[in-house]
Amino acid sequence: MGKKSSEALQLASVDELIGYLRASHSAYMQYEEHTYYLTDANDIYWRAQNTDELNEKGHFVDCSELIPVVREFIDLPFIDGKSIRDVFDSATFYASVKIEGQGTPVPIM
Repeated sequence: MGKKSSEALQLASVDELIGYLRASHSAYMQYEEHTYYLTDANDIYWRAQNTDELNEKGHFVDCSELIPVVREFIDLPFIDGKSIRDVFDSATFYASVKIEGQGTPVPIM
């Protein structure tokens, strides 16, 4: 896990986002006032995490189910009944910048 990059990714389509996630394994998504961490869990399942909340271990709280296929994850309605595909045009995506030696999330609250 890393911190949210200060520069937005230039993604023209949902397909470009899918390709980016497959290659990079994670990204941050800013939608309205919320920021989500989109990531794969052990290179197997995809999930979204709410960066506004931390659990007892200091990790972001999951806000979606674990989904094995990234294309299905993109269509999962976890944002007030909307999916990443639904909000893509209104969202901004950022790289997750790895921090050497960092083992826990970097809160962005």
